[in-house]
Amino acid sequence: MTLAGNVALVTGASRGIGAAVATALAAEGARVAVNYFGSEAAARDLVRRIEDTGGTALAVKADARDRDQLVAMAATVKAELGPIGILVLNAAITFPMVGFLEYPWEAFEAKLTGELGAAFHGCRAVVPQMLARQGGAIITITSGLARSPGWGFCAHSAAKAGLEGFTRALAYELGPMGIRVNAVAPGLTLTDATAHILDKHKKAAADQSPLRRNGLAEDVAEAVVGLLRSGFVTGVTLPVNGGGYVF
Repeated sequence: MTLAGNVALVTGASRGIGAAVATALAAEGARVAVNYFGSEAAARDLVRRIEDTGGTALAVKADARDRDQLVAMAATVKAELGPIGILVLNAAITFPMVGFLEYPWEAFEAKLTGELGAAFHGCRAVVPQMLARQGGAIITITSGLARSPGWGFCAHSAAKAGLEGFTRALAYELGPMGIRVNAVAPGLTLTDATAHILDKHKKAAADQSPLRRNGLAEDVAEAVVGLLRSGFVTGVTLPVNGGGYVF
């Protein structure tokens, strides 16, 4: 897949993994829509940095859980940058970290419907543009916790496992239409979202990896770019965890 000149929409792209993905795609020559919801200043700063290096980017606000906002965002991106050929579903849906016996159903339900709703409505908003241009690629950002859960992550693990199933289903349905759908599953990645994790826990995660380090947002971005370039790969979940599944 040619990334140069393609239009990419990255949800939740103002910081962390999303910002790294947007930066990497812009470096490959893609015109990048940087979606944000609450972090406008960070999104606009990222756009400025991309433009300062000769890239093309657009900051666009939308709640990734809201169908109407996603439809409007897709229309804005098409009008400003052109038809979307790449969609990276990265927006984070927050959740409380508590044990299952204390987990309120309302919070569990909100995580599942938020995560899967963002993927469903995001794809429904963008896929028609891909069909019109006769091809495209979708990357969902899942989590290693979908397969290797931990305490307090019951909702997150369930939601991300569901997202991986959704990814495979879309790959099956959309493949004949020229659209590939894959997932990237990061392990513990050093971003502001994981800054609260104690150093001893980060070290323990690094020690369990054959590469003996934690992941970086740039590691995930490289995996996304690699999958986008791989024209005969669809329906897979690529773990980006330094070999953490070896054990």
